[in-house]
Amino acid sequence: MITDYFQASFLAVVQGISEFIPVSSSAHLIILSQFFGFSNQSIIFDVGLHLGSLIAIVFYFRNELLNLRNNKELLKLIIIGSTPLVIIGYILFYSGMINIFRNVEIIAWTTLIFGLLLYFADKSKVSKNFKYDLNTKNILIIGTIQTLSLIPGVSRSGVVITIGRMLNFNREDSLKISFFLSIPALLGASVLSIKDIINESIHINFLLIFSIILSFLFSYLTIKYLLIYVQKFTLKIFVIYRIILSFIIFLIILN
Repeated sequence: MITDYFQASFLAVVQGISEFIPVSSSAHLIILSQFFGFSNQSIIFDVGLHLGSLIAIVFYFRNELLNLRNNKELLKLIIIGSTPLVIIGYILFYSGMINIFRNVEIIAWTTLIFGLLLYFADKSKVSKNFKYDLNTKNILIIGTIQTLSLIPGVSRSGVVITIGRMLNFNREDSLKISFFLSIPALLGASVLSIKDIINESIHINFLLIFSIILSFLFSYLTIKYLLIYVQKFTLKIFVIYRIILSFIIFLIILN
């Protein structure tokens, strides 16, 4: 049991930190679990950890979310932007096709390719503002491209920030778009696994609760300090990290 809680703690911390930075939390959970031989890592456990991140972002942006009843335009845009991911995610999950992408070699390539795309996108000029320029057209583009994040290694936050920068939003606004779109994404992922989690043993349920709490704490801190970071620095550090990580994965595969 102690080993189970150690594994859960480790994975919850990884989830909390990597969910909102552009490095792909699902890829890290898969890779680290395979490397260390963790027995608890599965899609069900992944989604349980995502619930902690969902609670964190709802709590952090609670005032903005409460004000959505007075900002129906933003609410509409969030719904439109989230719809493609919800539909495609539902199909892949219930068809079992989502398991095809849980492959280390695929993760290596997506980590590298989408890291490079993030680098070039971050050079885009800023000409748009979240408050005035976010509209149905560009949120639909962002939401459609976001479906690529169903492939581990792509990174949901990473691909949203990338397309946001390509559409000439600044880093902070691109990150905010990513945060708002993460709420339906995390909620949908959590709902898909509720039935499976309920059917698990009491021990696993307590383990998940423990993991959710830790995931919440580290997710909240990541959200807070990431917003501060992007106001002062470029996204280059995440690009470098992704490139290094991809080459390490390739070396492991080749050996």
